[in-house]
Amino acid sequence: MLNFENTENAFASRSKFELKKAKILFGVMANPSLTKLGGWITPKFLWLGFVRRLIKNTIYQQFCGGETIEEAAKTAESLNKYNVSSLLDYGAEGKETEEEFEVATQSFIQAIAYANKKDYIPFISIKVTAFTRNGLLKAMHLQQELNELEIEEMNRAKQRLLAICNAGKENNTTILIDAEESWIQDPVDQWALEMMLQFNKERAIVYNTYQLYRHDRLAFLKENTAYAQANNFILGAKIVRGAYMEKERERALEKGYESPIQLNKENTDKDYNLALAHCLNNKLNVATFVGTHNEYSCKLATEIMSKNDIAKEDDRVTFSQLYGMSDNISFNLAVAGYQVSKYMPYGPVKDVIPYLLRRANENTSVAGQTTRELDLIKKELKRRK
Repeated sequence: MLNFENTENAFASRSKFELKKAKILFGVMANPSLTKLGGWITPKFLWLGFVRRLIKNTIYQQFCGGETIEEAAKTAESLNKYNVSSLLDYGAEGKETEEEFEVATQSFIQAIAYANKKDYIPFISIKVTAFTRNGLLKAMHLQQELNELEIEEMNRAKQRLLAICNAGKENNTTILIDAEESWIQDPVDQWALEMMLQFNKERAIVYNTYQLYRHDRLAFLKENTAYAQANNFILGAKIVRGAYMEKERERALEKGYESPIQLNKENTDKDYNLALAHCLNNKLNVATFVGTHNEYSCKLATEIMSKNDIAKEDDRVTFSQLYGMSDNISFNLAVAGYQVSKYMPYGPVKDVIPYLLRRANENTSVAGQTTRELDLIKKELKRRK
């Protein structure tokens, strides 16, 4: 029986010292004013040695696997002792130069080849904005006519994605394409479908990410499923609630268009759970990556799996939570026999700052998330006395 209250399982991989540090960190993130101040100070003063050390020893250590792939693999190996695998994410995004794009691409390919040697690293996450200019994606999203140089730039970006996915196939490593902001998402979705059409004939090598806090994503997921069925490939669907809510709403208000974000959390939860059911009810055509910190959604997924005779160990269904969060879900699911993989960013502190700031804002803005983390940590510290 699943029991997400079992903190002994949840924090089996964490020392008492680590739990005490986490307690302090989540306590700070529970304060919106401190989180906002930290988000303003950090990018501006990261060049100062003591600021970098402070970040690395607190929020970075909580949510990231290490600065290098070797460090991340060591962290992943420690999780594997508890039957929890890892999804590695080289923390690069928002790059702008061809040189940066090539470095990021080679880093992804290096990570894929490295993961092939470690059976506890079955997934690699990539962001298209690590090897494609935002301005180009925006122009493509708006369906603007590209000039000759932009067409060449687009083709180079697609070749980079193709090389990454091909490396995934050759190294038996699954590629998860992360979501972007709504105003650059359409070309990412198109490229993801093209890669799935090419690589997902026998099993899901490539996954796209569906953010269900967007009110159009459930319908889009169903359209993609029908397209996969019609074209005889497996749809890789990583379903999440989303990570850019406040930014999306602010931009929509500023530019005067309808916000793509759901009106409220209830609608997001409803669509997320419907998306879960849709994917798991189409088990022959869809491989599902259940990315959520919501305990109800996780339990619902296990119930639908049981109803559809999907075995716990079936690799077409993987549960995932962010490294450093919701260990009560991840480790208790693993103890119960389900496939679980922690999403683990790695890379130099300066490269993962955008990700870390999103984590801090997410914990502050999502009602009850930080309180839940704190309560569980306190419960485990009390149990260990």
